[in-house]
Amino acid sequence: MKDINVIFDMDGTLIDTEKLYRKYWPMAFADCGYELSDERALKLRSLGRPFAPEQFKIWYGPDFDYNKVRNRRKEYIEEHVNKYGIELRPGVITLLDWLEKEKITTAIATATDEERTEKYLKMVGLSGRFKRIICATMVEHGKPAPDIYEFAASCLDTDKENIFAVEDAPNGVKSAYSAGLKVIYVPDQTPTDDEIRDMIYAEVPSIDGIIDIIKRVRE
Repeated sequence: MKDINVIFDMDGTLIDTEKLYRKYWPMAFADCGYELSDERALKLRSLGRPFAPEQFKIWYGPDFDYNKVRNRRKEYIEEHVNKYGIELRPGVITLLDWLEKEKITTAIATATDEERTEKYLKMVGLSGRFKRIICATMVEHGKPAPDIYEFAASCLDTDKENIFAVEDAPNGVKSAYSAGLKVIYVPDQTPTDDEIRDMIYAEVPSIDGIIDIIKRVRE
């Protein structure tokens, strides 16, 4: 593995926003007359279209208004972000600086739309640090389908076997693994479980631990 590239998930991996989804999904549901447990909120992490709307209909019936609840959740998060800002996950700058020094190409594959992705990256000072930014709106199926990672990998000048995907959520792990990439798991809201354990190439408690993984691969 000589020409190594790294594709990052964004929410919960680079920026500390997954906790906001966990908090504001249930509040949005309550505003619309429903109840969402914490267990179900966690299952929604990185769940893209059409899977999220389908999952809600399984839980709440065919008449569930997905867009109404989702838009309310987006309002809550935007209010929070505009008031308090966004924090980077620990170790992100250390890792990105090292990857840049080593001339390792990086990209992002995120379930967040283009407008908010650009806004969030600018807020945390990461604009311009990635070769490509791929959003779920650019592909037919979101995570856990492989579409977004397949597309992101096709935008990089190397074979899939040379690409690491960095994820914090099970749905993202499934997406990257199904696309044939080597998945590094950096747990955020949930630990590794039996469903994804065999899909993971390596697990690190902090994202800057990836430096040692790449060093070993290059030896």
